[in-house]
Amino acid sequence: MRAFFIAVQFLTRLPAPAAHDVNERQVGYSLLFYPLVGLIIGALLAALHWLLLDTSATLAAALLVATWILITGGLHLDGLADSADAWVGGLRNRERTLAIMKDPCCGPMGVVALVVVLIVKFAALQTLSTTGDWIALLIAPLLARTALPALFVTTPYVRANGLGSPLAAHLPRHGAIAVVGLVVLALPLLTGVHGLWMLLSALVAFSVLRTMMIKRIGGTTGDTAGALVELLETSTLVVASVA
Repeated sequence: MRAFFIAVQFLTRLPAPAAHDVNERQVGYSLLFYPLVGLIIGALLAALHWLLLDTSATLAAALLVATWILITGGLHLDGLADSADAWVGGLRNRERTLAIMKDPCCGPMGVVALVVVLIVKFAALQTLSTTGDWIALLIAPLLARTALPALFVTTPYVRANGLGSPLAAHLPRHGAIAVVGLVVLALPLLTGVHGLWMLLSALVAFSVLRTMMIKRIGGTTGDTAGALVELLETSTLVVASVA
């Protein structure tokens, strides 16, 4: 259970028992629980959606976006902003890209990326609020956080002593493959065609973004992993709103 609580504490601002004397092995094992944490986030959002059924779709979407950010503490939005700044300012140079990602300041492209993603997410949630599609709110956070163990299993971690170093070094590979495989196989069976379309969009987005990481920096970092989460959430919400 300690690894689960580590995952909750890292990915959310939800209350969880404090984990004392945490070692790197437990941090690595916490990745196995990332999909479950994503499902918990989705369940909270779906519950809020249900409470807002009699509210206008615009207000409901705004409250869902705000709550989503509050639950996660904006963790992955930070990675998205840093990655956007680095990809534009890095000028296709690996070392420059990594250096910009390490800079704590947010540049103009980071701001633009945040605004665009939040606007698109808001618009998709407004559509989903109109149609009453609460299943998408469960699936999007689940798929986005399932992508993280998949990323760390398949992609080198290139930042020495970075935030994700213990995750990459101590992730149980066979366990991660099993968890990712379970989600991929079970999702279409439990959610039907709707869930299948969201899964396919997540797989496409994952493949494209991972390829971009490999070509630019030879692997992944904590920032690019955060960007992956935000972009997968957004893309799957868009697909759910138009499918």
